[in-house]
Amino acid sequence: MSKPKQVTIVEVAAAAGVSIATVSNVLNRGGIRSSKETIRKVELAAEQLGYRRNTMAAGLSRSKTYEIGLILPGLTNYYGQLAERLQIEAHNAGYHLSVFSSGGFDPDIERRNLEVLLQRRVDGLICHGLAMGFESTRSIVNSGTPLVLINGWNWPEDIALGAVNLGFAEACKQSTKLLVDRGCRALCYVGSKGSKVIDEQRRNGFNAGVQQYASDVKNEIVDTKDLDIEAFLKSVLQRHAMPIGIVAFDDHVALRLLSAANKLRIDIPNQLQIIGINNDYIAKNSYPGISSWDIPYNYQAQAAINKLLHKFGNRAESGEEREIEVPLTFIERESTKPLKTE
Repeated sequence: MSKPKQVTIVEVAAAAGVSIATVSNVLNRGGIRSSKETIRKVELAAEQLGYRRNTMAAGLSRSKTYEIGLILPGLTNYYGQLAERLQIEAHNAGYHLSVFSSGGFDPDIERRNLEVLLQRRVDGLICHGLAMGFESTRSIVNSGTPLVLINGWNWPEDIALGAVNLGFAEACKQSTKLLVDRGCRALCYVGSKGSKVIDEQRRNGFNAGVQQYASDVKNEIVDTKDLDIEAFLKSVLQRHAMPIGIVAFDDHVALRLLSAANKLRIDIPNQLQIIGINNDYIAKNSYPGISSWDIPYNYQAQAAINKLLHKFGNRAESGEEREIEVPLTFIERESTKPLKTE
């Protein structure tokens, strides 16, 4: 005989027509006041669906669990390395880190992650800015779980304690300066709009750099979606004086550009110069090597965990900004490095 499916607060919320946070507050006797009509709707929906309160989760809500939840858009490349560093930092602070992936922005997975976090009553949450939306994240915070964001710019203060953000904008801004200093006669940013605010930060930095350092230099912005890389490179070389400088969204985009340039026998760096971001292994091992911006994973992880620890200890963060910007370090390789002269 199969075990009956357990009704979740997500289903109760949908039946009652209220938020998940409201259901959690009503059924777990939270401290947020709800109207009599709201309480009636929630309790009626719970009764009709056969919801059974998770007593373990309720007990955890009254004591520390020494568990921190981490929600990321995925677990590859940057995200995987960040999760590893955060796990080490959490362990060193005496906490266990439970890692969740939103499955590439899948709303069903996001709701399931939210449900599990609410039931387990983690002491705190670290969330990447691309992993969840405002309202679903707000429901976690309203249930009493403090949140620190990774790469989450300008989120409402009622959702997050603060954020630890990588300095993508400044890196792209300085990339334009370096390319102009290297003699580039035209500049291009090859972005990825699908990455939303992460791409927006890079675009903002590129535009700021053009305005400050390259106002008299031709420039353009294109997106990788449906972009024919070879056709694009042929076009920019025909339309602009060389060398042409490209700021790529990340090292994977930079590698696509580099591979196409090699196929077309474009001279790097005399005709084309490329800068990536993340300093992935592909930047180090491509031919020629790709100049890139290195990410201080350890520092970003330490800063995020420390923000939560300050909250757990009810201590003010002395002299610390709500949003911390973590600077990146430029690593130059052959894709921009001037040829040695005899």
